[in-house]
Order: sequence, then C-alpha cells, then structure tokens
Amino acid sequence: MSATLRPSPISATVDFDAQGVQHGFLKLPISIDTSAWGAVMIPITVVANGEGPTALLTGGNHGDEYEGITSLLKLASTLKAEDVRGRVIIVPMMNTPAAEAGKRTSPLDGGNLNRSFPGDPNGGVTSQIADYFTRVLVPMCDVALDLHSGGRTLDIVPFAAAHRLDDLAQERASLAGAVAFGAPYAMMMFELDATKLYDTAVESQGKTFVTTELGGGGTSTPQSLALTERGVRNFLIHYGLMAGEIEKPTEPMIYVDMPDASCYVQSEHSGLLELTLSLGEMVQQGDVLARVYDMSRTGAVPVEYRAQRDGVLIARRFPAKVGMGDTIAVVAEVVESLEREGSLSAPKPAE
Repeated sequence: MSATLRPSPISATVDFDAQGVQHGFLKLPISIDTSAWGAVMIPITVVANGEGPTALLTGGNHGDEYEGITSLLKLASTLKAEDVRGRVIIVPMMNTPAAEAGKRTSPLDGGNLNRSFPGDPNGGVTSQIADYFTRVLVPMCDVALDLHSGGRTLDIVPFAAAHRLDDLAQERASLAGAVAFGAPYAMMMFELDATKLYDTAVESQGKTFVTTELGGGGTSTPQSLALTERGVRNFLIHYGLMAGEIEKPTEPMIYVDMPDASCYVQSEHSGLLELTLSLGEMVQQGDVLARVYDMSRTGAVPVEYRAQRDGVLIARRFPAKVGMGDTIAVVAEVVESLEREGSLSAPKPAE
C-alpha cells in the first residue's frame, strides 16, 4: 500500500500493549441521517498474559454468518488472562453494521467486507474497516483465524481451510492449523476471486491464516456452535496460546482439495432449484447435481446441472429459488482420510 495514505480514522478504546483482559471498541466516525456526529462501534476484546504469539480471531466478516459471531462473543466473555500465553485479539463482528442488520453486506454503504481489502482510509465505511485490519490489526498478529459459514444463501459441510501459497512453509503452517481445528473436513481451498479477500490481505503479510465454513442457512445449531467453539480452542492450543490437549473428533477427518474453478457449479438459469444429492454425498463426474425448473409456465423440461469432477458435495445453495449466476453446488476432490489416532500434523498438500 502507498506510504502516503493518511492514518486510519478508526480509533481503539483498548490498549493493545496492556496485560490482562480488556473489552472495548474500534470507533469509526460516521455522519448519517440518524446520527450527524456518530460512530460505528465495533466490539473488540484483548486478552494478554506475558510473552508469546498473538492470535487475531475474527467473525462477522459477513453479517449473516452466526457460528463465528456467537462463538467469539462467548469466548470474549469467558476467556481469562491466566488461560492465555501471549495475546488474543477477538473481533466477533468485523462488519458490525452488517451483523446488526443480519445481512451479508453493510446497510451503510452496501459494502461486502470480504471483497474490500486491502481497503482505503478515504473510502466508505466498509473500505475503512478493511484498511484498519490491513494496516493496524494484521501486522500485530502471528496467526489469524477467520470464522465463516454459508450465511442465508449457502449451506456448507463444516471445514477449516488453507490456501495454496508461494511460500510453502507458510502454506504448511496454515494447513496444519486447519487440520488442528478439528472440523469434519480439512481443505486446500480454491477461491474464485482472491484478490480483495481478507484472507489474501493476511497471507500477503506472511501471517499464518486459517479460514472456515461451518454450516449455513443464516442460523446456527447446538452442533455447529459446539464444533466452532472446540475448533477455536484447538487453534489456540495448536499455536501455543493456550495450554491443554487438542480435542480430536471421534470420526476420521476427510482432507479435500479444490484444484480449480471446475469445483463450482453455477446456474445459467432462473427458477426453482431441486438438488438431487445431500451435503457430504460422493459425486462422480457427469452425475446430475440439480435441476432448475421454469416458474413462468408448466410443461417445461427442467435444466439439469451435472458435476464437472469426481468428489464430495461440500456446499449447496440454501434457498430453493435460484437466479442466473448463483452457485448451486460445490464439489471438492477427496485426497485422503486422516485417522485421528496419532498426530494432528497436516498431510502433504496435493501437487
């Protein structure tokens, strides 16, 4: 980023260098119809205890993804300084305006935070939040965990993921964290457009980064929250910020890979969606994954959408009504099953 950028307009009410537990806000000045001299108040908790690494834990990058938001709000209210070795920075709702509105994007400027990085201190609200993370919070951390789920429009099998990186040591460290998280699936994830993602902003600074997808449908369940809370704790233990033993799932973990864009099946029609497979079912190339029915007339033959590769169905559109360009299904390649009897070390990334 340019060295001529002005300082971020966001100010923190916490002292990032202080020991102990602090609850406060990131305050972003705004002037809107309902508050001429107002501020976006983004809750933040900092828990620090002595020397050690710094972990940055985030949820609510999208405001309708509740597993991360809820689990981090719970963690912020219960984590004690004596539980931590180093520093844990918790931001349960990165895009607080979106979370308060229960929407993927911000009601203040329509901004999708996870498509706004590295951000701009002179931009809109969402771009200013992205800039603060890029230039202030991310440089403080050694490891980062960003908790996502499918929100209102997707349902996704629970997985933790890393990305392919030019720095293989950084890639392996991230994949090891994804395995340690302990979701049913660990993934090497392919993004359709990674340029403006928070993930890329973190990884480009050389940080170890793990992301997740932990359910969807714009809700959470006791099972999805238990998995998320366990995963966050495992993440902190794995990277040395908490003492204890990593809690292993009872079933083998499935390691999957998304090599390219052929994993994504996107609709070229509008209508009513019929999915033919359930999440987690195995798929062969050419299998019918879904049918889209024309809602404007009867008697029309539905359009069939087929898998472009062998694998497992890891994500599906949640609402039955579908439009052109919507992702209907995502199929990932199964690399191996990771038995949980021994080490949680990451598998070798697929070539």
